[in-house]
Amino acid sequence: MRRLLSLLPLSFLAFVPFAYPQAPAATPAPAPPTDVLIFSNGDRLTGKLDSVTDGNVVFNSDMAGTVTISIDKIKELKSGAQFALLRKGDLPGKTHVPEGSVEVAEGKLTITPPANEPPAVVPAADVNYLIDRASFDKQMSHKAGFLTGWSGKITGGANIERSTTTGTTFYAGLSLVRAIPTVPWMLPRNRTIVNVNEAYGKLSTPVIPPTVPATPASVVITNIFHADAERDEYFNPRLYALADTSFDHNFGQGLQLQQVYGGGIGYTAVKDAKQELDLKADVHYMKQSYISTTVDGIVTTTPSTNIIGTTFFEGYTRNLPHKMLFTESLNYLPAWNDAKAYSANFNAALVLPVYKRLAATIAVADNYLNDPAQYYKKNSFQFIAGVTYVLP
Repeated sequence: MRRLLSLLPLSFLAFVPFAYPQAPAATPAPAPPTDVLIFSNGDRLTGKLDSVTDGNVVFNSDMAGTVTISIDKIKELKSGAQFALLRKGDLPGKTHVPEGSVEVAEGKLTITPPANEPPAVVPAADVNYLIDRASFDKQMSHKAGFLTGWSGKITGGANIERSTTTGTTFYAGLSLVRAIPTVPWMLPRNRTIVNVNEAYGKLSTPVIPPTVPATPASVVITNIFHADAERDEYFNPRLYALADTSFDHNFGQGLQLQQVYGGGIGYTAVKDAKQELDLKADVHYMKQSYISTTVDGIVTTTPSTNIIGTTFFEGYTRNLPHKMLFTESLNYLPAWNDAKAYSANFNAALVLPVYKRLAATIAVADNYLNDPAQYYKKNSFQFIAGVTYVLP
């Protein structure tokens, strides 16, 4: 009985949970403050300020989604989030960049630092970029890895014929560009460009009417391959040094392999949100070897050539309405040690978006070789229609 009475306090405690200390309930994180944008006409939107680029405010609205508004159409905008302000002419890393909360009113943008620093008041016309502080700090301190910053497209097309004549033609192309840094508000440091494309076709035509014994069908092969790579190192936002190389094979011109290794200089003559124009020139070494031909049982081989020459390059890119993209390039390659060994290349393409990252591509490519292999034509022209996948 005495033992039973001694256990009663323990039994009581087991059924009284408030006798034990309880862990405090987790406090939910406070919701981020909502920014309010008031237009000049009094209309307002709530949401979050995203950024400002070249005088245009990007605002993530709760009701209207992401909208872009000219800063001169805003009567008032306040955001408690932290941003970094780049005025026109500011160079990140070389000039002071104000950071803090943002207020837009009366045609001026005010950055209020979190510390006891005076606010920076800038006329709206002088605002170049406004970037959230986390993204700004990450870009300023981040060292890009080799896989960072690549963008481009993959294009493919085919034509298949199965009838009296049998023919198959394939086209595949890959274009990649890596520009470091990856944001437009930092000074460019370097750029890497890689292009690879090939068109292959085979057409078989039988002898009509058939003969006895059977005469082999006539077979025509087309094979055009091109690959190039370029590395640019910038002196300033427009001027850069470059190293380039390219490789070409063109069955239609009797060209077994053309190799080019060079270095030179480039200049971005035009660059804005809609278009870019690059001009380049290099000095290079080129070696051309040719396909042997057989005529009446006699094999003819055009001797290989070794050339010292220059590439004069012009490349243009333009963003068209409805997210269409037009690209065009022209190369002219004179030879300094052999006047007749010059060549030229022209390419133009129009990319029309279809669905998300899928697009239709219409392109032309023209290659001119002034000294092709014997019996071959100097010019090679391609018309290409294919499907393109745009890389992130």
